[in-house]
Amino acid sequence: MSVFFRKIALTLASVAAVLCASAAEDVVFDVRSPMMVATGEAFRVEFSVNADPDKGTFRAPAFEGFDVLAGPSQSTSRNFQIINGQSKSSYNVSFIYVLVAQSAGNHTIAPAEIEVDGKTYRTRPLPIEVVDESAAGQQQAQQPQGSQAGERETERRAEGQIAKDDLLLRLVLSRTTVFKGEPVRAALKLYQRVPVVGSNGGKYPSFNGFWAQQLDTGEQETRRETYNGKIYEATTLVEYLLYPQQSGELTIDPAELTVVVQVVVQNNRRNDPFFGNMPDIYNVERRLQTGRVTVNVKPLPAGAPASFSGAVGKFTMESQMPAAELAANSAATYTVKIAGSGNLSFVQAPKLVLPQSFEQYTVKTTESIRSSQGGMSGYRQFEYPFIARAEGEYEIAPVEFTFFNPSTMQYETLSSRAFTIDVAPDAAGGEPTRIVSGLSKEDVRMLGRDIRFIKLGKAGLTPIAAPFVFSGAYFLLLALILVFFAALYFALRKRIRDNRNTALVRGRRANKVAVQRFRAAARYMKENNRRAFYEEMLRAVWGYMGDKLNIPVANLTKENVREELHKRGVDVAVTQRFSEIVTRCEEAQYSPAGESEMAGVYADGVDFVSKIESAIKR
Repeated sequence: MSVFFRKIALTLASVAAVLCASAAEDVVFDVRSPMMVATGEAFRVEFSVNADPDKGTFRAPAFEGFDVLAGPSQSTSRNFQIINGQSKSSYNVSFIYVLVAQSAGNHTIAPAEIEVDGKTYRTRPLPIEVVDESAAGQQQAQQPQGSQAGERETERRAEGQIAKDDLLLRLVLSRTTVFKGEPVRAALKLYQRVPVVGSNGGKYPSFNGFWAQQLDTGEQETRRETYNGKIYEATTLVEYLLYPQQSGELTIDPAELTVVVQVVVQNNRRNDPFFGNMPDIYNVERRLQTGRVTVNVKPLPAGAPASFSGAVGKFTMESQMPAAELAANSAATYTVKIAGSGNLSFVQAPKLVLPQSFEQYTVKTTESIRSSQGGMSGYRQFEYPFIARAEGEYEIAPVEFTFFNPSTMQYETLSSRAFTIDVAPDAAGGEPTRIVSGLSKEDVRMLGRDIRFIKLGKAGLTPIAAPFVFSGAYFLLLALILVFFAALYFALRKRIRDNRNTALVRGRRANKVAVQRFRAAARYMKENNRRAFYEEMLRAVWGYMGDKLNIPVANLTKENVREELHKRGVDVAVTQRFSEIVTRCEEAQYSPAGESEMAGVYADGVDFVSKIESAIKR
């Protein structure tokens, strides 16, 4: 019995908590309706309040420009939840009307009023756009009553119910005229006026001449849009961020999609004695295709500063200087951070000029880049590690970074401040490197200054055997040692020069990097991870050509690669294979493909790199 009373007490406490929560919650009186309707289309307008209104205080607006087909119908909903000991409740009262628009144009539903505990609340004015669709768009095939046509005739009638402009596939660009390197947002949209129940695959557009990145937009969003005077349910299938890599008119090839539409056709041949005439439901396939879209890419203005490396957008630069005082043979780091919005992925490290006695190492790059519908934003940070070898006072020149700002259509240069580093003697007692005016650090030699005691008088030494010193073997060995050290010296100097030659270093490591990426692609192929496989193959082929031909990332296009290979005398057939491999990888990312096709692409990529290695000798 006590358990029963406890349950009743818990129920009463829950109801009291709901009532207290609804009373304590702020009162919200709102209105909801479609923002766009067609003339003659019935639609709902719902006024809702999250509290218990005073009886008979709801006052609806006049609904000027609309006919009221039904309403008001009132409904009440109450919800109470307890999750992890936390209670949550909601209470809502709705007044629903069904309206139809009288004429096309922009209409506004005036505010409604209601009272809660003697206080008056009003909704916001609600603008609604009414579209007058053409008569051709609203006409639908009339179904003959009592027709004795066959099944095939019924199918033709089902297909005839779908007008030519009931289904459209469009590639919508945010803009069609941009500068080279300026982003363009491309959205592939499906416009429908009939119910679509599925799709049977298709082909996504290829973006030749662009660097394309697919945006993660989450779930597909559907909203009403007007196109050519008609209202459609527009669904965004996929969105891309495009960065043109060359100037001129770039054409985006059409995309294709096959959709399945469900059509209901009244069948007079089948008369059920209980249900009457039973309609037939058909799934009709329609193949849709976008038109060719052209983007006018304007070249960047002439006269770019020497510090410009292809950055387009709006950026800021921060620099972090090393300590003003260093000990000889100690390491330090100069840091440059470039942040903003634009083609951040193509931003290269600005040039840092250090004194000759400073030993500079490979630049370390860290980045945080976010891609959205507005473009790329974030930062790239470059760290320049170095070691000060010789003591003295040195002036470090400013670091300059230049970018093109499309909003002002000008080049803008950012510069850090110049600063001085005082290098003190080595704290560990090591011998510092001394710099002689007019000589490089490779030409400096350390001379020994040891003095030994010289014994006076007759030595009294008796030779036992012919001494090795000053013998023929001695001079031969000495000559071999001198030749060895001379060869080692010149080899080291050549290696230092080669390491300073960025193009040569990139060319030498191109094959090694490509092999590593091919191994990763082979691993993805075994795992049947198509998307990762083709992405890795594209990185391998593009990265190899950029390193081998010393083409900056911002200028890495098929046309530039073709031109560089032609300059180096590579056969036209080999050059054409590069374009074919890239095109196959780009298309296969978004189309079904089997393991055999991946194996073919992999074999072609490895064979292509091998032929380029044989054709280009560095």
